[in-house]
Amino acid sequence: MYHTVARVGEIAEGRGIPVEIEGRKIAVFLEEGNYYAIDDACPHKGAPLCDGIVFDKTVTCTWHGWRFSLEDGRWVDSPTSRSRTATYPVRVEGDLIQVAV
Repeated sequence: MYHTVARVGEIAEGRGIPVEIEGRKIAVFLEEGNYYAIDDACPHKGAPLCDGIVFDKTVTCTWHGWRFSLEDGRWVDSPTSRSRTATYPVRVEGDLIQVAV
């Protein structure tokens, strides 16, 4: 089920916002014109990823520098690691940004 989390124009390019859907804390990002949604807690120490540095379809945790793919949630710096963050489908309907949980 999709949930409306923002309107187009409310998320700045290269930035993220925190949202809560069904009790889950999720970060929604706009990167190069595409929207992405991942869990808003770094699996390392729980830092909010919505405040992270967005570059090249990744977000870097501001606490310890771990980088996660916005596309599939994998820990980019250790591709064989099991550490990852969940990702969620995002769609735009009219001017509404929606995330499925």
